[in-house]
Amino acid sequence: MIAGSRGGVNRARIIKSLHERPYNINQLSKELDLDYKTIKHHIDTLEDHDIIFNFTGKKKYGAMYSLSNRMEENYSIFLDILNKMK
Repeated sequence: MIAGSRGGVNRARIIKSLHERPYNINQLSKELDLDYKTIKHHIDTLEDHDIIFNFTGKKKYGAMYSLSNRMEENYSIFLDILNKMK
């Protein structure tokens, strides 16, 4: 879902950024040089699959995202998979 699907490269970049620290959509947009709509689409997909979570509880502007505990626990596996795909 992350690496093999359309947009997988951007999703992987978002996951790597969120592994470093929490971000909101505007910050990710600036950090990754992607437009807001693209980031929002990927954030929604990652959140739907419990890879990230909104820890502020805000529904729209200002919501902060971080990796889910499950993703943090499996982050090294995620990196291994990405490296094998190169």
